[in-house]
Amino acid sequence: MSILRGGHFHDIVKLKSRRKQRFGEGRCADMFRLWGKIIRDNHLIRDTVSVRSEDDTRTHKVLSALDEICAVFDLERPIWLDATISDFKKRDKARFYQDSFIEAIDFDYLEIQVIEE
Repeated sequence: MSILRGGHFHDIVKLKSRRKQRFGEGRCADMFRLWGKIIRDNHLIRDTVSVRSEDDTRTHKVLSALDEICAVFDLERPIWLDATISDFKKRDKARFYQDSFIEAIDFDYLEIQVIEE
């Protein structure tokens, strides 16, 4: 049974078990890392990793991490299309092509990937 119905962005959130990372003595925090990459002609042009440790929903972590990645790359926030949501749900990875941006981009796509939860 699919979690995604009607293509709503908030349905991206999946129930997953979370890994805990230890910080100091007995203090645990959820770590969430989102890797952002700019690709042109099948080459990695730039990349960055956004780390989130706040206690928040997965959707909010993804959105705030994407905002940080876009700020680092000096990009506007891309639009989540139905195909992008579907890919992110299946693979924890999404690609944003020109049709996800209002302004013209000088690369082929922006890819985001969850590397740690």
